[in-house]
Amino acid sequence: MSHHSRPSTAPPPPAGPAPYNIIPINDILSDHPSLRFAEVRAATAALLTVGDLPVPSDVAWDRYSDLLDWLSAFFGFQRDNVRNQREHILLLLANYQMRLPQPDQIDSLESAVARKLRKKLLKNYCSWCAYLGVTPNLWPTDRDPRRDLLYSALYLLIWGEAANLRFMPECLCYIFHHMARDLNRLVDGYIDEYTGQPARPAFSGENAFLHNVVIPIYEVVKAEAESSNKGTKPHSKWRNYDDINEYFWSSDVFKRLGWPLDLSRGFFHKGKVGKTGFVEQRSFLNIYRSFDRLWVMLILYLQVAIIVAWHGQTLPWKNLQVRDTQVTCLTGFITWAGLRFFQSLLDAGTQYSLISRERPFLVIRMALKSIVSAGWTLVFSILYVQIWNQKDRDKRWSSAANQRVTTFLYASVVYLLPEALAIALFIIPWVRNFLEKSNWKILYALTWWFQSRSFVGRGLREGTIDNVKYSLFWIGLLAVKFTFSYFLQIRPMVAPTKAIYHLKNVDYTWHEFFGRSNRFAVVLLWLPVILIYLMDIQIWYAIFSSFTGALVGLFSHLGEIRDTRQLRLRFQFFASAMQFNLMPEEQLFQEHGTMRVKFHNFWQRLKLRYGLGRPYRKIEANQLEARRFALIWNKIITTFREEDILSDHEVLLLELPPDVWNVGVVRWPCILLCNELSLALSRAKELKGPDRRLWRKICKNEYRRCAVIEAYYSAKHLLLTIVKEQTEEYSILSQLFIDFEDSMKAEKFTVEYNMPELPKIHNSLKFLLKELTSTKKDLTKVVNQMQNLYDILIRDFPSEKKTRDQLKQAGLAPSRPAEGRLFFEHAVELPGEENAVFYRQVKRLETILTSRDSMSNVPNNIDARRRITFFSNSLFMNMPRAPQVEKMMAFSVLTPYYEEEVMYKKDQLHSENEDGVSTLFYLQKIYADEWTNFLERMKRQGIAKDEISGKGLPELRLWASYRGQTLSRTVRGMMYYYKALEMLTFLDSANEMDIRDGRELGSVSSRRQDGSSRGHGRNSIGQSPASSGTLSRVNSDVSALFKGHESGTALMKFTYVVACQLYGSQKAKKDARADDILYLMKNNEALRVAYVDEVKKGAGSETEYYSVLVKYDQKLEKEVEIYRIKLPGKLVLGEGKPENQNHAMIFTRGDAVQTIDMNQDSYFEEALKLRNLLEEYNRRYGTRKPTLLGVREHVFTGSVSSLAWFMSAQEMSFVTLGQRVLANPLKIRMHYGHPDVFDRLWFITRGGISKASKTINISEDIFAGFNCTLRGGNVTHHEYIQVGKGRDVGLNQVSMFEAKVSSGNGEQTLSRDVYRLGHRLDFFRMLSFFYTTVGFYFNTMIVVWCVYAFVWGRLYLALSGLESSIEADSSTNSALVAVLNQQFIIQLGIFTALPMIIENSLEFGFLNAIWDFIKMQLQLASMFYSFSMGTKAHYYGRTILHGGAKYRATGRGFVVQHKSFADNYRLYARSHFIKGIEIGLILIVYASYSAIAKNSFVYIALTISSWFLVVSWILSPFIFNPSGFDWLKTYNDFKEFMNWIWFQGGISVKAEQSWEVWWEEETDHLRNTGLWGKVIEIILDLRYFFFQFGIVYQLHIASNNTSILVYLLSWICIVAAVVLFVIVSHASNKYAAKKHIYYRMVQAITIILVIAAVVALLEFTNFKFVDLFTSMVAFFPTGWGIISILLVFKPILVHTSMWDTLRSFARFYDILLGLIVFAPLAVLTWLPGIPEMQTRILFNEAFSRGLQISRILTGKKTDNVKKTDDGKKTHNQ
Repeated sequence: MSHHSRPSTAPPPPAGPAPYNIIPINDILSDHPSLRFAEVRAATAALLTVGDLPVPSDVAWDRYSDLLDWLSAFFGFQRDNVRNQREHILLLLANYQMRLPQPDQIDSLESAVARKLRKKLLKNYCSWCAYLGVTPNLWPTDRDPRRDLLYSALYLLIWGEAANLRFMPECLCYIFHHMARDLNRLVDGYIDEYTGQPARPAFSGENAFLHNVVIPIYEVVKAEAESSNKGTKPHSKWRNYDDINEYFWSSDVFKRLGWPLDLSRGFFHKGKVGKTGFVEQRSFLNIYRSFDRLWVMLILYLQVAIIVAWHGQTLPWKNLQVRDTQVTCLTGFITWAGLRFFQSLLDAGTQYSLISRERPFLVIRMALKSIVSAGWTLVFSILYVQIWNQKDRDKRWSSAANQRVTTFLYASVVYLLPEALAIALFIIPWVRNFLEKSNWKILYALTWWFQSRSFVGRGLREGTIDNVKYSLFWIGLLAVKFTFSYFLQIRPMVAPTKAIYHLKNVDYTWHEFFGRSNRFAVVLLWLPVILIYLMDIQIWYAIFSSFTGALVGLFSHLGEIRDTRQLRLRFQFFASAMQFNLMPEEQLFQEHGTMRVKFHNFWQRLKLRYGLGRPYRKIEANQLEARRFALIWNKIITTFREEDILSDHEVLLLELPPDVWNVGVVRWPCILLCNELSLALSRAKELKGPDRRLWRKICKNEYRRCAVIEAYYSAKHLLLTIVKEQTEEYSILSQLFIDFEDSMKAEKFTVEYNMPELPKIHNSLKFLLKELTSTKKDLTKVVNQMQNLYDILIRDFPSEKKTRDQLKQAGLAPSRPAEGRLFFEHAVELPGEENAVFYRQVKRLETILTSRDSMSNVPNNIDARRRITFFSNSLFMNMPRAPQVEKMMAFSVLTPYYEEEVMYKKDQLHSENEDGVSTLFYLQKIYADEWTNFLERMKRQGIAKDEISGKGLPELRLWASYRGQTLSRTVRGMMYYYKALEMLTFLDSANEMDIRDGRELGSVSSRRQDGSSRGHGRNSIGQSPASSGTLSRVNSDVSALFKGHESGTALMKFTYVVACQLYGSQKAKKDARADDILYLMKNNEALRVAYVDEVKKGAGSETEYYSVLVKYDQKLEKEVEIYRIKLPGKLVLGEGKPENQNHAMIFTRGDAVQTIDMNQDSYFEEALKLRNLLEEYNRRYGTRKPTLLGVREHVFTGSVSSLAWFMSAQEMSFVTLGQRVLANPLKIRMHYGHPDVFDRLWFITRGGISKASKTINISEDIFAGFNCTLRGGNVTHHEYIQVGKGRDVGLNQVSMFEAKVSSGNGEQTLSRDVYRLGHRLDFFRMLSFFYTTVGFYFNTMIVVWCVYAFVWGRLYLALSGLESSIEADSSTNSALVAVLNQQFIIQLGIFTALPMIIENSLEFGFLNAIWDFIKMQLQLASMFYSFSMGTKAHYYGRTILHGGAKYRATGRGFVVQHKSFADNYRLYARSHFIKGIEIGLILIVYASYSAIAKNSFVYIALTISSWFLVVSWILSPFIFNPSGFDWLKTYNDFKEFMNWIWFQGGISVKAEQSWEVWWEEETDHLRNTGLWGKVIEIILDLRYFFFQFGIVYQLHIASNNTSILVYLLSWICIVAAVVLFVIVSHASNKYAAKKHIYYRMVQAITIILVIAAVVALLEFTNFKFVDLFTSMVAFFPTGWGIISILLVFKPILVHTSMWDTLRSFARFYDILLGLIVFAPLAVLTWLPGIPEMQTRILFNEAFSRGLQISRILTGKKTDNVKKTDDGKKTHNQ
């Protein structure tokens, strides 16, 4: 946002043509290419049909005013809003009309087009009206499209000016409803009955809509946002966007607000209207409340399984044959009813604040649900008791007892009737959808009991086929899970439980509170098992989804082309595949979607995929499709070269050259012909037989056949070209070739010529070509080689030797011998250097003749190989047929930008870090091959290596920026869409002559490689023609063939908007980023920048805000402002990113919008397939067409380090296999990735592409998926197209990102969207939704809880003495082994890694996947994933408990610098270090006091997984920290850490500088936590006192006394320690600075008192010296527990003197914790070889690619050393 003063009103438009966005609507007669379309003219004419509409008398009117001007005149819309929406609706209408098969009149707008647009824009409005039972104010006519246009224009004008109100779609419906009524009255000439005058709108005048409608409602939103205290207040205390929007879901809103808006109503006053529809409460119980069906299933099965297993039989059905077991299982109904009662209490307890504000039926329903569920619980309990009473009376299962059972079963049948109905409706989903979507009041009355009426979440059931697919998935998974749980979790625990429960004479070593009962021990024993039982569906889901995803991927034909070898096999079918998929169908008006067309397409794909039929086995050189393919393929290779991922030589190997030299066959890329000629020569030399047999052998390989033919004709053309035409030598050569060809025609070639002599000819030709391609050509050597070749052809090659006379007679020898000269001496004349085509073909011929390897490593760049193979593979996958560009859907790309890097500046590239490593140096080593290619390209442009930082600085900045996560990289990728559309437009309209011309010009080697490109903005630099020894770069490109309309068509179909929110302020501050953004606009024609401008009318006056759109005008050569739309106030009221997207959304165009984030990229070859992707909107997936198209992502940051590899591998499996399974078969994919493509009109009428409420919507993107599903949308996933994506590459970056996502999932757990989806989806889709969203994070937290339960349970058993008794009984000890086995399996994490292995197997091969997995384990990937698990669990749990979710800027730079110990401590102290130390301390204490742990093997087996977790959580930040074990850095880190600890806080001091500030921020979440959060926090902190309780009884001073007094007396030591600490701390504060001697005196007295106390205890009690250290272990956790509990009362204590003492105490503990964490780090740093091993582990992947990471880390650059040496020499001289 910019802060500057300017006039309060926008300046008048400048003289001359007004700036325009895409189409110059105001200058319809201009020569703009978009105006050539008749559809544009028709749409413009339709908008001008004002006709007989009444015109306001107070507004200037002319004949050029259109319908939008008319609406603006009456309703007071802003001028630029009208201009913006005029172009918007015009483009929509024109594009709709373009897609009509056969329009009746091309120059007039079809009424069907206007009607279709109106229906799509107002479909949500009509649904809203039906829901509320009101009649829509829509009175369209079939004949006249004007009314439809007016409705559409009115809605778009409302939406375009609504600002933050766009997040509230039903609020816009309310506004439109009343304004449409006013519109109807105006159009129909309605006379006001009160005034007798023609009706007028409720408001009018300049900016009337903004002031009378938008601003009043905006102020309501603003007041609520301000009252939220930046989202930190409980969600139940303020209204968010959803609350205000849902206020409009009630028909009472018409009476409450009125029209025009009555500002005196309670809605507009803070506190008068509360939460609406839902109340977000911060509690873990939301997990149960939202997904109660899941937990009911798990709890009931657990109960029944324990009952069945309790009887001890191996097989459950044998146990069920016992009547006692059968009847006991009926208790499940009591539990079920009790859980429903609990659910009803939860609903009432969390939603009580709605009661007084909602209709009274809500109160009745809540009360009735509680009463009914309590009644069922009571009924089942009574009936159950009666069964056993009857049985006990009869002493057997008598008929009376059985009758009691029957009565119970009758009651249960009644209870199950609603469930039976739900199952029936699940089987026939269309009935359920009808019932839910119907607005009949009778149906609402019938369904009222089951769920509250809601505008969203209705009719979410899928079709029968999809139903069956995901049901089978979950039925299979649950069957396996429950079988596993019964036989391997529950049944093994029964016998040991019985034994432990009945264990007698247990010698407890402490004071036992449970009456010497073992019940608590049984609970602790079962707790880890139950926790695993509750979460292991997550593991089974990972397994099932992996194999299902692999199966779906196989049927989608993923991974069929994995490398260049497989690419060679399929390449000959490429032209046909590309023609079929990327080129439009020949029949323009073909019926789409018919069975005949579908079968035809299926058969064609089958022939393509398997090479069936002659047209797909060979491509003849004169075919049109082959030439079209060559143009596209060469353009792709050109793009690769511009990106520097190919070298010039690789371009030569990969290009499809033009059809020259009359070769007569397809001139395949050299990479396909490598070694083929040599193999053919070997076959010809060895094979004895007729010509036909030899040729048949050669022709078995298509590439070999073409290589032989091309080599022959190219050699022929070459020799005849370099020999003068009028010479005798030319005649002899011509005759020689005539003889060869006559012999071949007669099939006597092998008879008349010696095949073994072919290698000699081959070698002679190679030497000749070597001379021709050398930089300095020696004509004498060329003549000699010609002479040598002639001698071989004449003397050695013919089978029958001829005399000289015979040769002369045959025309193969000169008529008279040469005297004193060689035969060809005066006949050879080489073409000039300017003949680039000739020397390019010579180079190609040399490559064909000399290549002998498989070239499997071409291209050398890994990314280039990946992109080529993926693109190649995708052409054989199933995708819709592409329409012509003119008939494709129009789309936009939207990228939100804040303050990230646009382009790297010179000083950023060259400035060095503490290790002497600059960003440029780092990039040169990481991307060594691309740097070499860049230098090669610069050299061709005349820029030497030493001039790169000067003359070549712009190119250098771009090169570096394209390898980071910068805006310039994203813009380059997105502008490939524009370039692709231009080229496809040309190919759509080009005839055979155009294609042939393009084929001749379009070879890659003939194109300019100076990097100049309209889509990239690189400056072209002049160059001289290349020499014959290098590739020529002639100034010709396919774009030279464009006819002029291509750019206009591309702009009609594509717009790229970057929402640079702060661009205005950056310009005002002269920020370099503003210049870089302007540079991007200047060099990218389709790029637009939207920003928020802040304008102050005068000193101290109010600030006005504007949404502004700008572009770079190529004619004016400057930035021009296109639109300026005033906002009602400050832009950001909620989360910043969605607000930024929302303000720029009005400037997007088209039917679809793709959301691209700042860390993403795209590729030219993928952009070619976007037409196909957009056609998916016309397909049905199940019962619905898609509204959100999911797109595959490739993570491009995996090559930087091992850590980046781990992260990218994990992310890759999620964005491919994970999303694939969610879309098919589970039908529950949401919006997880930014490259997804939205149905734009669908989303803008339903709240937009994200949600923006503060804190609750911190993960704003996924709510677009939630909203889409709840509103009946359909999300699909497509993997034939991909987008690049960057990820965080440093551990701290990764952790902050995961903290943000985990916190976001914590907030999602509280949200209304998750609750509604959990209740409105059918059971199986609900399971899919839970385990792929919040359930994943909840179960991750359960895994950590399981570890805690396990170690705390072991500690209890050891310290209580119960373990000794259990250990003596082998049957009871087996229970501990059962717990161990399950916990160990969880910690391995192998199952969660399975999706990654399966996906890599699918795409790269099984062996490669296994090898990658092994390498990852050797590089400690398991430690990283365990550490990541701790991050997720901590932040997810803390967010639900206390809140504190916030956006965490991770930064997207390159991370190779060392992070200090203080940095790591600040980030991980509370989330990992303290928890790792806690678990480690428990394991140490357990080892000291456990009877079982005396056996080392048993102890290791029991605790190895827990120790692994401890090591991972404590050491991972240092293992994955560059130079983490460098001794000097470690020493400096410790000094910095201690300085940070003792640095005093202050007003401007940051957390990075002072421990005090950090501590305040770290505990700040406790300030705003609710009552239940405080209570649970205190309960959790009480566990620290258990150490003291358990250990004090083990001290020698206790003398085996188990009285409670022992524990109480131990608190004397705690109190004494606290008093001494307070005294010393007070003395330090008071005397340490000025009266130092007093402070020393206090210290001395304290030490003396402590020593005296220890000596007294040693002398007069059983206290032993070892008890001193044991006591420290006991009391240390107690102190931490006291601090943690007191911090809960921070809001009270912060204002007391006790706060300073608490802070000092906390500082002391942080010093101790820091020392504990630092100790193993210091030891590892001291050990030899560890630093080298750590570097090898961290950068192993880089080493395998030949990178010099050791130089990066040490900064010992040879260049610097050389410069230093040179400097010394100069100085000495």
